[in-house]
This record gives sequence, C-alpha cells and structure tokens, in this order.
Amino acid sequence: MMMYSIIIAVYNRTGEVKELLESAENLDFDRERFEFLFVDDGSKDGFQNYIEHYRSKTGIQIRTIYQENKGPGEARNNGMRNASGQYFIFVDSDCMFPSHWLCTIDREIKQHGYEAFGGPDTCHESFSPLLKAITYSMTSKLGTGGTRGQKKSIGKFYPRSFNMGIHRKVFENIGGMNQLRHGQDMDFSQRIYDAGYKVGLISDAFVYHKRRTSLSKFYRQIFNWGVARINLSLAHPSLLKPIHLIPAVVVLGLILLAFFTMIFPKWGGYLWAITGLVYLLVNLTAFFQSFIQYRNIEAALLSPVTLNIQVFAYGLGLIKALWQTKILGRKEAEGFVKNYYSKKKLESR
Repeated sequence: MMMYSIIIAVYNRTGEVKELLESAENLDFDRERFEFLFVDDGSKDGFQNYIEHYRSKTGIQIRTIYQENKGPGEARNNGMRNASGQYFIFVDSDCMFPSHWLCTIDREIKQHGYEAFGGPDTCHESFSPLLKAITYSMTSKLGTGGTRGQKKSIGKFYPRSFNMGIHRKVFENIGGMNQLRHGQDMDFSQRIYDAGYKVGLISDAFVYHKRRTSLSKFYRQIFNWGVARINLSLAHPSLLKPIHLIPAVVVLGLILLAFFTMIFPKWGGYLWAITGLVYLLVNLTAFFQSFIQYRNIEAALLSPVTLNIQVFAYGLGLIKALWQTKILGRKEAEGFVKNYYSKKKLESR
C-alpha cells in the first residue's frame, strides 16, 4: 500500500497549485511512496487542463477527482474515500513545501506511532511584508498563544487542515469532516482526541503558507473564526475556554469605557490613559518581535496593524455568534459567507 496520500481541495486556485507543485518537485522523499490527490470542487479557471498537462510531464504521482461545488469539507471527505495511502495528509492549495517536509513526517510517525498529527505554517523569506505580518499575528504567542504549532503554547495542539494528517483507520472509524462553514478541522481534531487516538505535533514539518489576502480579507477570515469558535463550542463545549473570550472582552470593554467616560469624564480620562499605555506596550512588543523574526522593517510596522485587526475581528465574530445562538436561538451562527457555500451564487457567476 502507498504510504501517503496528500489531499488538496481546490476551487479556482490554479495559480496556487502551480507554486505548490513546483515546491513538491523538490521533496526529498521516495516518489513511489506518496501521491497528490487533488479534489477539484467545481473550478472554472482551467484547473483540469492545467493538471492533466502537468501530470503528463512529471514524475510525481498525481490523481484528480472532479465534483460539483460542495465546499472544502466534502471535497476532503471525497479525497479520503478515494485515497490510496495508509496515511492521509491535508494541505491547503496556497501552501508550499520545504524539501524535508514529508521525510520529517515519515520519521516522526515511525518514532512516535502517531495516528494523527499536524505541523505549523510559516513564511518563506520571499513572501511580502504583509504576509509576514499576518503570519506573525496568527502564529505568535501574543496573537494566538502559540496554538498553531509552537512547541510551547497556552493550550492543546489541534491539527489544522493546512498541514494535518491521519491514519486511514481514523477516517474508517470516526468518519470525515462535518459541514460547518468554518472550523471543520478543529471539530475533526476534537473528535480524533475523543476517540482516543495518539495525536502529535511535528514542529519541524512546517509548510510555507502563502495566503492570497489583503487586510480586508484578513478581517473577514478572522471574524469567521470568531463565529466558528462559538459554533464549535455547541458541539464540543471544551473548545471554548475563557482565554478565547479575551478579544470579545477587549471590544466590549472599550465600548463600556467610552460610555463610562461620557458619564464620568475625569475618571474615564485616567482609565483611557492606562488603557493607552497598555495598548502602546502591546504594539511595541509586536513590532520588535516581528522585526527580530523577519528583519524587515515594513513587516514589523504592519504587524501591530494585523494584530489589532485579528483581536477586533475575532472579538466581533464571537459577539455576533453569541448573539445569534444565545439570544436569537439559532442552531448555527453565520459570519461572512463565501460563494462556494451557496450553489445559487455559484450558478449566477
């Protein structure tokens, strides 16, 4: 049996796939022991023509599945149903590999007997300052507590679908990913833990995550993650901890402070001064940590911006989701909806 099936859900991402495969050509691993399984979720950008042409001229084993647009969760499930490998590895289409990535995974699985695993995402030195700033805010202890793949973090490590693997028996026993709009991988990881499988962080098996994003797209993405945290907690209460509510507390605290200042201007002024000092220290910390990490002044200047967007977007997403589920009684909160979740929108384009 083939050892690894690398499953990649694709939706109008041909440009990203080109860069991913260019990096895959440099993987230092026996090509007979892994395959790339692309699940095209109804792309309209010529992916099929590109991948068929590429497959004819490369030594990498590539298979493709084509389906109607159903979203990334069902695409990954379809991939697992058709994968040949003993292990399934999920990678996002906007990722690239260092040459040691798969070799490191193979070594750590053999050494530790992991039945599920994951690795971090990081920046390549060639990435833009904005991508470096976003990566800083999403991976630093100040931004996320190091939960996306650092050896020391404030909470349990949950493998995420940009760099996540499972033994095929996991899928056979617990099934695939659910239909949550966001947070499918977190739900999947929690179910893996609940089933008693051995889960491990392989910190050296990182991928370069080249997000095609802007500050506005980054805001919407993080907002949806805040919404997803509440949806996840409805199925898995343990996934919502007090620390996850800190961004919402920050947002509500500033709103309350503004009202307090209107009533008690003098005391409000003192509190704003203290708040401003804390705010300044946090942003200076982000600047210097980012500069030390990337040695790039533009990325360092952008890092406090992306950190603030992350905090406020996540907090507002949490607040909206709590309102929808706890006050309005909805079974699932909804944030910004991507086109691929609506077949009507897909057909109208």
